[in-house]
Amino acid sequence: MIEIIILNYLEKRLDCPVVLSLEDGFKKSRFVRFERVGSSKTNLINRVSFAFQSYGSNLLEAAKLNEELKSAISELSGLDEIGSVKLVSDYNFTDDSTKKYRYQAIYEIYF
Repeated sequence: MIEIIILNYLEKRLDCPVVLSLEDGFKKSRFVRFERVGSSKTNLINRVSFAFQSYGSNLLEAAKLNEELKSAISELSGLDEIGSVKLVSDYNFTDDSTKKYRYQAIYEIYF
């Protein structure tokens, strides 16, 4: 499962928790959460879209973590299981309801 590959990779590359659910992440002020937001398959090539959310105790920390995340994800294509990665967009995505600072990066990953 592609989520397991990405989770294991990011846990080794980032110096913060990487989680799939918010309940696990909110115990820390700095963490990365990601989820699959779409997928397709064409000519035996899988494409999965992921939303990666970088949380920080302030907006600057969230932005810095987002840059660390983007650097790590850009090297994901070095894994045998991954064909290529493409950054679609990244932006400030602060959650007004929880008052948590975060950035979001949307990636397409081909494998």
